[in-house]
Amino acid sequence: MNKIIVLATNNKHKIKEFQSILSKFDIEIRSVSDFGPIPPAIEDGETFDENAYKKASHTARILGLPAIADDSGLVVPAVNGEPGVYSARYAGENATDAENTQKLLEKMKGVKDRRASFKCVISLAVPSGPALTYEGQCDGVILEGPRGTSGFGYDPVFFFEEYSKTFAELSMEEKNIVSHRGKALAEFTSEIDKVVKWLDQRLAEEKPPKPDHSQFSHNDWSKS
Repeated sequence: MNKIIVLATNNKHKIKEFQSILSKFDIEIRSVSDFGPIPPAIEDGETFDENAYKKASHTARILGLPAIADDSGLVVPAVNGEPGVYSARYAGENATDAENTQKLLEKMKGVKDRRASFKCVISLAVPSGPALTYEGQCDGVILEGPRGTSGFGYDPVFFFEEYSKTFAELSMEEKNIVSHRGKALAEFTSEIDKVVKWLDQRLAEEKPPKPDHSQFSHNDWSKS
């Protein structure tokens, strides 16, 4: 029987990437939406590491299941490391990918140094709090305009020189190999046997009661 790990996101693109990369292992990746509404984690950390752990630990604690979360974003040295941990909300709390990308392009008008890095930190947490952490990074440059229709976020303007394509022009298979998230997950899967043993040991030690959240409304959870 597959081991269930909850992916602490409702982002369909991320869910698809995680499921694709982990499909060959006896791990069933479920999303938080499979369990009904739960209050979102407060992502107020100053680093990708802090936010990844906050999301994973929060989800694991509420659902009583191991949870995995990633916090990732684009770091551009020429604009003081922006958008960084604010990548998903660079142009505002409910900004679209296109709006975030446009803000970045406007900030970089006339900038010659267009180096950029996608960074990702993955955190796998159990309900009692302990977690494992994995990291990945992919370097590229920011184009002056978007190219390609695949991917999401800043993919259309992130040019990966080794393939002479933007991330939005790569197939999912290509992207999974070279992307920041793909590299972090590769590190995770390279230790999958140890990860499973770690999970089994931790879960056996704590045996947390699994809350039946079907009995509660979203407001009930928010008060807990």
